[in-house]
Amino acid sequence: MTDSIPLITPPSARLRPALQGGVAILPLCLAVVPWGILAGSMALQNGLTPAQGLGMSAIVFAGAAQLVAMGMIKGGAGLLAILLSIFFVTAQHFLYALRLRERIAPLPLRWRLTLGFLLTDELFALIGEQAPARFDRWYALGAGLTFYLCWFLSTLLGIVAAGSAGDLDGYGLDFSIAATFIAIVVPLVRSLPVLACVLTALLLSIVLHHFQTPGALVIATVAAMLAGLLCSGGRR
Repeated sequence: MTDSIPLITPPSARLRPALQGGVAILPLCLAVVPWGILAGSMALQNGLTPAQGLGMSAIVFAGAAQLVAMGMIKGGAGLLAILLSIFFVTAQHFLYALRLRERIAPLPLRWRLTLGFLLTDELFALIGEQAPARFDRWYALGAGLTFYLCWFLSTLLGIVAAGSAGDLDGYGLDFSIAATFIAIVVPLVRSLPVLACVLTALLLSIVLHHFQTPGALVIATVAAMLAGLLCSGGRR
């Protein structure tokens, strides 16, 4: 019985797709730089040392989760509320994993763990629509590592800038979060269920934020998923 995955891959077959993946994700890397700077500066503002701030970006590697956690810590939120909010903020990764399962499952464990760690919204936007026959693990690895390095260096830049320029909140860097997700989500709106999901999340997040509703993020997320599910069921 032969293994469908070759044990030895020629260097050219590894380096070229890895470089192509790194180049392909560069626009999203540029968009996330202000986001990383904000995460680095917020780490210092919330009492973390520079080493702890860098360690958080290196180990957690989840920008939205980091910013939400640091914001809630600054606001005095409890551990349970922080964990619950982060669960819903990052819950889309379960769906990403299911979508990519057919391509990732045949790979060795070390590959599954590595690509699982590197899987972000940006990486999924790049490879999520690829057919299983076109999927290249080296392409995904190159893109994921490039984005990881960009995030880490952006956090370092934010820590250095916060140490010299002070509070960076007034520079509007947090808009990069919205801009990045707009760039990711808009091209994916190709069906009524997805449109219903996006519009529900958009409207509820604005309304609930205006009325300072507790748990607004969780409510908007769950309602948006239900709206998409109902529209999907109605089409069937």
